[in-house]
Amino acid sequence: MQRAPRDAAPAAEPAPADRPAPAAATPQIQLIPASAQGALDAAEEAVDLLLDSGRAPGDVLVVTTGEPHPWATHELSFGEASYWAQHDAGDDVFYTDAQVADRAGARPVVVVAVNGGPESAAVSALSAAHARARALLIVCGEPQRINSVLGAAV
Repeated sequence: MQRAPRDAAPAAEPAPADRPAPAAATPQIQLIPASAQGALDAAEEAVDLLLDSGRAPGDVLVVTTGEPHPWATHELSFGEASYWAQHDAGDDVFYTDAQVADRAGARPVVVVAVNGGPESAAVSALSAAHARARALLIVCGEPQRINSVLGAAV
């Protein structure tokens, strides 16, 4: 009977560094029915409920598919550098548009307002939101449109 040298690692179990990192948990998806015109208001109500329930403002990212949120429009008036610096600080709810949502970082909660815009914007927004939501993805809009877009985006 031959023995393996004492410094040889067992072949059956890979070293911890060789193991793949655990996959990120899939976020829970919550749909809030609303018309395209009411999707932004529904998203605002969802954010208010999240904050009222104790969620930290910096945990929340809001993405719009149509008209930008008024906060984003206002903050962008001071320039993109200032706008994105607020995102990077992570101290408050951050509002962005589907066209640049892929630039936003991950947050525990992402709220998407499907408030118009082309189908491609909704697909892009939902795909980016799903990739960035760590715990919860809330989608506000017309259920039939959301379900068809979610099938293509997620």
